[in-house]
Amino acid sequence: MATKEQKQAVIDELVDILNNNEAVYLTNYKGMSVAQISELRKEFRKSGITYRVFKNKLVMKAMDSIGGYESVYPHLEEQTAFAFMSGDAARPAKVLKEFLKKGDKPEFKAAIIEKALFGSNQLDVLSTMKTKDEVIGDIIGLLLSPVSNIVGALQSQGSTIVGAIQTIADKEN
Repeated sequence: MATKEQKQAVIDELVDILNNNEAVYLTNYKGMSVAQISELRKEFRKSGITYRVFKNKLVMKAMDSIGGYESVYPHLEEQTAFAFMSGDAARPAKVLKEFLKKGDKPEFKAAIIEKALFGSNQLDVLSTMKTKDEVIGDIIGLLLSPVSNIVGALQSQGSTIVGAIQTIADKEN
């Protein structure tokens, strides 16, 4: 049995992991063989994802100390393994989805991405989610498109302001 100090060390480690990863995926590994779990860990590791087993009570205590994770508590039951990811929050879903093509284990329980809960029925949605960088690129592209319309209008009208304004006005009507 672990001492109080050992349990506190695990809680402290979990707080650090939770603070440094935007995504936490929960899986139920009940019924998986050691070989299957090892293969899944290997797939996660190849993708830069940490996959570990912790006691649910210790995870809950770590989440309590941070706050904002209350919605995940109902999923902290049975045998739970956790996949932690920073950067590309969809990557664990992609690895899980690919692994589940070989069978029905592990069971995807939930995911917490930036403290928002995604349920067990949302693995497909999570696997197609864009990264932050992709979303930022899309937003920048949208913001720049009006500017490129103005530049295009200026170039097409022989660089006359009156012609550019007329072209933009024509587009709006």
